[in-house]
Amino acid sequence: MTATQLLTKAIQYELCGRKLESLKLYEDGISELLKTCKAEADKEKKKHYQKKLTEYMDQAEKLKQAILNWGSKGEIRDKIHIAENAKNYSYHRIFGKYLTEDVEEILIEEPYMKDHYHLCNLVMFCELAVTNCKNLKCIRITTNKDTNKESEQDKGLQSIANSLLLHNVCLSINYTSSLHDRQILLSNGYIIKIGRGLNYFKPLAGKLSLGQFNYNFRECRETNVDIFYCPESYKM
Repeated sequence: MTATQLLTKAIQYELCGRKLESLKLYEDGISELLKTCKAEADKEKKKHYQKKLTEYMDQAEKLKQAILNWGSKGEIRDKIHIAENAKNYSYHRIFGKYLTEDVEEILIEEPYMKDHYHLCNLVMFCELAVTNCKNLKCIRITTNKDTNKESEQDKGLQSIANSLLLHNVCLSINYTSSLHDRQILLSNGYIIKIGRGLNYFKPLAGKLSLGQFNYNFRECRETNVDIFYCPESYKM
């Protein structure tokens, strides 16, 4: 799509409350408009593009701040303590009941999303989300960028994104270098905070062991899960 198409769609999505999708469209549209601006030789047109860039960048920043504030409220609804080596704590058991048909967007703040097992855990979460959230449209991940040249982070996340597109779900990635806290924010108002994020499972002793596919059989690392609810938290 052209810059105009992307930015027009971004505005439409923002107005109807699809914030994560809107932010992704703003980012893509601004990138395309920046290319157009740099290539423009006419001074007046260039000035016009620069003005529009400033406007769209300001709006995208406001939207980004609204998303950052998304998880700052809420009343506690549930507290779960997972003991060291405990079993029967799959994603489905912990927060599957909060992934419902009224969830259209999910924001995952997870600093460690680089190793193969991190990506496998993300796939498992996405499978649960797509299965339970029949109206899911967008998942946005904020994670730390892996600087290792041999890392499979980019390739792995792109592969997951391509797979989600087959189910009409957009996956967007926001890289940072300073993320520490972990939480999952659902557009139905639930905020899931896990001390170890998605990666609280211990590795199996071998590939042909119970727990390879059903994570209720896996031993866990000790962690706490807090579930908050704030139906107003997702509104602008």
